Amino acid sequence: MEDNMKPTRRQFLKMGGAAIAMVPVLAMSSNAFAATNAQMRATLKYQDKPVGDQDCSNCIQFVPGKKASDMGGCKIIPGDTEISPKGHCVAWAKIP
Repeated sequence: MEDNMKPTRRQFLKMGGAAIAMVPVLAMSSNAFAATNAQMRATLKYQDKPVGDQDCSNCIQFVPGKKASDMGGCKIIPGDTEISPKGHCVAWAKIP
């Protein structure tokens, strides 16, 4: 019965191959947390620098990150988590 518990060479190679195949998947998953929506950014003429006193940190559409200086999101640009608090776009609207 113990002979059935020993891994065969074929099983070992399958497991090794599966482990090697997972390396690119794991590498890509670390980049999945930061996302940009390039098409919407272009449409709204988003830039990483403010225009006068108009920046994302004082825009009603901005969703701040964990800290005030962290990247955040935007209610108008879905799925984008790389909006700079010092950025600007044409949809800027001052917080009342």
